[in-house]
Amino acid sequence: MNVLVLFESSGVVRDAFIRAGHNAVSVDLLPSSSELGNHFTRDVEEFLERQRGTKYDLIIAHPPCTALCVSGNHVYAKGKERFIERANAINYVEGIWNTCCMLSDRVCFENPVGVLPTMSYLPQPQYIQPYNFGEDASKKTGLFLRGLPRLTNTKRVDGRWVGDKERWANQTDSGQNRLGPSEERWKERSKTYQGLANAMASQWLQ
Repeated sequence: MNVLVLFESSGVVRDAFIRAGHNAVSVDLLPSSSELGNHFTRDVEEFLERQRGTKYDLIIAHPPCTALCVSGNHVYAKGKERFIERANAINYVEGIWNTCCMLSDRVCFENPVGVLPTMSYLPQPQYIQPYNFGEDASKKTGLFLRGLPRLTNTKRVDGRWVGDKERWANQTDSGQNRLGPSEERWKERSKTYQGLANAMASQWLQ
């Protein structure tokens, strides 16, 4: 099967499909940090324009989420100083979605909890947690699916209890992310967990 993975430089999702026997390529402005598969270091929008007329069996995209996350409401919400950036981000994602739907009957857009379910026309998401896919981590994530079944949980990893709250290895006792400030923090936080990538590769395109 021919799989296209957009906005991914880590190679986690692309490589999971390659290991499952599929032909997968990734596209991102950043070079790939994995050498297992083919990667195009270029603008996603421009790449997709060149793909018009091509058909893929599956497209998975991880569009930029900074202006879309609810955690940014204090600066990006309606009436706030940077709301125009959120509006532009929504228009951008919708445009990429439209193009992907012309190139494939099966599309998945992944994004953290944000405004896409209420401020865009993307389908309502399936929310998943990495701890239900064999990972000692918590990160509620939405999967916007077209022509694909919802992912089925594979293996639950129990967290540690802090009072009446369950916490996982990527969290402090208060629930904050353990990653400290650094130039690479955004990249690490945006990387797809391996267990989730493996579930995509094993449950889709069979």
